[in-house]
Amino acid sequence: MSSSTQFFSPLSLPLPLPLPSHTLFSSLQTHQPTYHTHTPQPTTTIITSTPLTPTKNPPKPRPESRSTASWVELLRSHTRSNRFREAISTYVDMTQAGAEPDNFALPAVLKATTCIHNFNCGKQIHAAAVKLGYSSSSVTVANTLVNFYGNCGDIGDVFKVFERIPLKDQVSWNSMIAALCRFEDWELALEGFRLMQSERVEPSSFTLVSVAQACSNLSKHSGLRLGKQVHGYSLRVDDRKTFTNNALMAMYAKLGRLDDSKAIFELFADRDMVSWNTMISSFSQSDRFYEALAFFRDMVREGSRPDGVTISSVLPACSHLELLDMGKEIHAYALRNDELIGNSFVGSSLVDMYCNCKVVESGRRVFDTISERRLGLWNAMIAGYAQNSFNENAILLFMVMVEVSGFFPNTTTMSSVLPACVDHEAFSDKEGIHGYVVKLGFWTDRYVQNAVMDMYSRLGKIEVSRHIFDSMEIRDIVSWNTMITAYVLCGCHENALMLIKEMQKVEEKEEEKNEDYADERTTGPSKPNAITLMTVLPGCAALAALAKGKEIHAYAIRNALASDVAVGSALVDMYAKSGCLNLSRAVFDGMPIRNVITWNVIIMAYGMHGKGEETLEIFRTMVAEERQRGEKAKPNEVTFIAIFAACSHSGMVNEGLNLFYRMKNDHGIEPTVDHYACVVDLLGRAGKMKEAYELVNAMPPECDKTGAWSSLLGACRIHKDVEIGEIAAKNLLQLEPNVASHYVLLSNIYSSARLWDKASEVRKTMKEMGVRKEPGCSWIEFGEEVHKFIAGDVSHPQSKELHGFLEILSERMKKEGYVPDTSCVLQNVDEEEKEILLCGHSEKLAIAFGILNTPLGTTIRVAKNLRVCNDCHVATKYISKIVGREIIVRDVRRFHHFRDGSCSCGDYW
Repeated sequence: MSSSTQFFSPLSLPLPLPLPSHTLFSSLQTHQPTYHTHTPQPTTTIITSTPLTPTKNPPKPRPESRSTASWVELLRSHTRSNRFREAISTYVDMTQAGAEPDNFALPAVLKATTCIHNFNCGKQIHAAAVKLGYSSSSVTVANTLVNFYGNCGDIGDVFKVFERIPLKDQVSWNSMIAALCRFEDWELALEGFRLMQSERVEPSSFTLVSVAQACSNLSKHSGLRLGKQVHGYSLRVDDRKTFTNNALMAMYAKLGRLDDSKAIFELFADRDMVSWNTMISSFSQSDRFYEALAFFRDMVREGSRPDGVTISSVLPACSHLELLDMGKEIHAYALRNDELIGNSFVGSSLVDMYCNCKVVESGRRVFDTISERRLGLWNAMIAGYAQNSFNENAILLFMVMVEVSGFFPNTTTMSSVLPACVDHEAFSDKEGIHGYVVKLGFWTDRYVQNAVMDMYSRLGKIEVSRHIFDSMEIRDIVSWNTMITAYVLCGCHENALMLIKEMQKVEEKEEEKNEDYADERTTGPSKPNAITLMTVLPGCAALAALAKGKEIHAYAIRNALASDVAVGSALVDMYAKSGCLNLSRAVFDGMPIRNVITWNVIIMAYGMHGKGEETLEIFRTMVAEERQRGEKAKPNEVTFIAIFAACSHSGMVNEGLNLFYRMKNDHGIEPTVDHYACVVDLLGRAGKMKEAYELVNAMPPECDKTGAWSSLLGACRIHKDVEIGEIAAKNLLQLEPNVASHYVLLSNIYSSARLWDKASEVRKTMKEMGVRKEPGCSWIEFGEEVHKFIAGDVSHPQSKELHGFLEILSERMKKEGYVPDTSCVLQNVDEEEKEILLCGHSEKLAIAFGILNTPLGTTIRVAKNLRVCNDCHVATKYISKIVGREIIVRDVRRFHHFRDGSCSCGDYW
């Protein structure tokens, strides 16, 4: 082995290599999902004196009646026809008859043993070849042995055979390089390619296929550099063979250069099934689903018949785009072709498609029809149940898989069943699942770590999630997204924004390294993707962090993510909630594809800004486009919630009521409890308290009236209706005795009516119940930070300066006619103290901070977690006029645009 060690010493030229022709198809499908199951190894057959009896074969002539040539021809015929066991049986008969195998018989029987992975049988044939002298004298026999050990042995066996070949030809090198690729020793395979050329052995198409495969498994930087050289070489030698082009297409796709793959595809005419499958699977797995479907349509138009690989590649596109009808058409095609419907990979894709389109029952029917279920099929069904909140079904199916069917779960299984265990109420030992995956030996797998991290965040243990994240040796994009999502869901938006900044720093460091032979899959890419952006953008919206939102938008444009429908919808929402309605509309108008979520977001945006008429116009456009062009944007329950809210903020009572009573007949949507709550708010905000109260009582008996009573109580607070307010509060406190806002609203109603004793009694009850009022908070973005203010806050570094500025500003406002509305102070203290308390409201502190720290003329944007009080609303109108600024305040309900002493809400909020 000393010579081989020297021969394949680590070298400068690392590249991948082609597999032999009979495995070419599988090598070009590297983008297909891999499913692991317990498939038993073929039974080992030892060559003995008892010949193997071929099945369904005509009677053979007696051994002694054949010549050696006829034996060899029969043996080779069996091998060519893929009757491998018959070939081995013929070899046994041949040796028993005294006919000596030659350099034609040995390669044929070795190929047969290779194809059935019969290692012991192959070793005996190798021994015969050595005994007869063919292992060294016949390069054909030696090459077949290299291929045999490459498929059935280990790399050491391959080296031993290869280095003993005295005159290595093109096939010798191809077999060696292919074996190295099979053992995933990509750099050594490329070293072999370089040495092959140094020995002046001309590479063939098979060589280039293997080398392209090796390049595709290097880091992106190295793979592209060397892959382009391989491509250039193929052009220089005018290699236009289909399988060479297929390998180059697969290489570029795996290295993230899909457009280069597409260019190669379009430049050659002799496309085969592998060509189409390579393109369809590459686009599908790169989330370019519409292009995958376009290739699929072109393939069918050109008369190519889809196979199992095609179907399992195109179905994920239907799944992600929720194109249920197209998925059903593909399913029907598979049903007409028996060899497809029994295919476990096709079955897995169908299950995934149906479950992703929310038709879980159909997915289960597909699952039940597959007789040979591989682990991938079980995983698809378990994941489908879990993703659709059929948690008990997911857990039960997992138990059947392990206990009844005898499959051992893999990391994909556990990543799917973990969320089901967390969300299922009856599954009490939720943290025990952590110990279970450790016992299975899966803890070092980052997919499982991601799932456990998500589990703890759902349990509210965000600090445990962060500990797991920080301790991970390898983080992929899912790791980052999981942690960012965890922060967003628990309301820690500042942490989410800080984490994405850290993520980008890691990305920059990785790009600076540019390590030629580092496998990027070991470090895990940390480049923000569509999911990252759609997760973190709501955080920008919640904190009114417009600058950060714009930065993310620019990133999305630079990285071709802005056209993604989910990212686009999140951008529309972010700009709307940051007070930039025009920018929100511009993003909406520029989106190439819109779904119902996109339309709902823009409708909600206009409603929050008090533009009721425009909201209804957008709704009418949505309905018209859905009916004319068949867009997947049919109004749903959320659409009407957004419209009723818009009508409520704009005082459009008749329009809202008209839609409410027509929504079932015109749009097929049954009113839900949320719709009733919105319409109660619509009536109550307009002062129609009696009608609002009657609507609550008219709700179907089975309805949960919590939301409706809450809306009515809020309206009573606005209109100071003590009588109905007490009724609403009584019902609410029976339904939700631990919700602080119910007590606070009732206390406010009493305080506004100067019923101090009753207000004090409510606060006393709150204290006894251990219910705490949410403090008023406001946020304003400045520079790279989001500054947070709490009512009466003195912890901010500029706190003293802000309070002093507000006192001076208050005097100027009074000269302009401002009278503090002390009814907003709900404590029974003197008027002077009430005025001091009013100055400490969080939105006033945030506005003062904006005035003092931003240039003249800059728009000030503030977000608040509660409703703006009457005094702050009046005061902000005066402030906007005095300082000559536009001040945009977003409270928990809507937007207020203050300019020149007036507000966009028209004092109706």
